[in-house]
Amino acid sequence: MSVTFDEPSADKHELEDAGDFTPRFDDRGLITAIVTDAHDGALLMVAHMNAHALALTIQTGTAHYFSRSRGKIWKKGETSGNLQTVKEIRTDCDQDAIWLKVEVAGHHATCHTGRRSCFYRTVELKDGKPVVRITDEHRHFDPGEVYDR
Repeated sequence: MSVTFDEPSADKHELEDAGDFTPRFDDRGLITAIVTDAHDGALLMVAHMNAHALALTIQTGTAHYFSRSRGKIWKKGETSGNLQTVKEIRTDCDQDAIWLKVEVAGHHATCHTGRRSCFYRTVELKDGKPVVRITDEHRHFDPGEVYDR
């Protein structure tokens, strides 16, 4: 079974109601995906999907994304073993963003830095200048061992 998407309706009420899922991809063919832990709601990452990645995610139940920097689809966790099993997919009112609630396998880490979440830093003002500060030092795995083989 292959998942395909119809063009989004121009009717706002149709988009906001129950019925066909017709995601609104941007001019680059991407939709934003917000990813949280299915158990505790922690924000894990924000990524992008093209139609193929979204269809694979729906078909397989495993999160797939589109890497803008590499220009290709990637199955999250394929190298690290930290696969994301999708427990629920939500879309916003105008269907131009996706929210995935996932369970993370392996080390239970989502970030390529080995941390649970990609949001491990805070932005603060220091001497009038914005700086980032690491607030999560814990690494669930060593990225050098996983990615630099």
